[in-house]
Amino acid sequence: MTTTPTTEVLSADQLDRYHANGYLLLEDAVPSDVLGRLRETFAVWTEESRAHDAPYGETIDGRPRFDVEPGHSAERPGLRRVASPTEVADDYLSFMRDNVALDATTQFFGPNLRFRESKVNAKLPGTATHLKYHQDLPFGPLTNQDLITVLFLLDEMTNDNGPLEVVPGSHHGPLYDHWHDGVFTGAVSEEVAGWAAARSVTCLGPAGSAYLLDARLLHGSGPNLSTGPRTLFIVQYHAEDAYPLAPNHLPSIHDGEVVRGSDTNRVRCTDWEVALPLKPTMASFFAQQADPVPDTG
Repeated sequence: MTTTPTTEVLSADQLDRYHANGYLLLEDAVPSDVLGRLRETFAVWTEESRAHDAPYGETIDGRPRFDVEPGHSAERPGLRRVASPTEVADDYLSFMRDNVALDATTQFFGPNLRFRESKVNAKLPGTATHLKYHQDLPFGPLTNQDLITVLFLLDEMTNDNGPLEVVPGSHHGPLYDHWHDGVFTGAVSEEVAGWAAARSVTCLGPAGSAYLLDARLLHGSGPNLSTGPRTLFIVQYHAEDAYPLAPNHLPSIHDGEVVRGSDTNRVRCTDWEVALPLKPTMASFFAQQADPVPDTG
């Protein structure tokens, strides 16, 4: 299989900043017409959620596709997660397969790339949902570490609506334990989270931009304290020669699809280790992170 040829979109300075910091803002990553369609589709899903009082729908592994906030109701809908939206919306699928962030990723990992997973995460005004500090690689370990997470901003990300918080350079450090007292919590310990918060920077950006995150980067986000939504379309890509070591916690029919370059039929293994994750049984890992994380260092 061979896909669309890639175009170099990042300057040498941008590449240097990404490698040094572990993240990069990419402006104008979502064309305005595509942005409108993605937002319209999510608005339709939000309206449909009014008819449900709990997580609903079904992914290919039988878990709910649509996750809702505690307190969600028809009068105050709180749709906070859509798992694998590429399976149920053509606009999300076509954009996942061809976008400028995907071209940028070839400059990190080479010309051959696979799709790993996708989701829409939303923070509605006044909702308590937040993400504790974590790294993405422990959720989806591969035979090598060439995995990137792309956050496409469907709404403006401001200081007040639960923006992304990252720890620059933390991708050069260790992979921290996300297991505590025998439970996979999806978060680092309170001790690690404390120093991460002290060193973190806030990532802001207009709707239509994107953040590229190294999958080893420590990051999190707070609750939405604004009067407007904060919605992200989140996609992961990895090197074509990286193969999964654990079941995908967001499986889809598109998992492993070659989205740039070609299928080389080769596996590349690098020397690294991490505790295998636990695949969630619930709609999303928001609920996993809801329990307190012990101070274990």
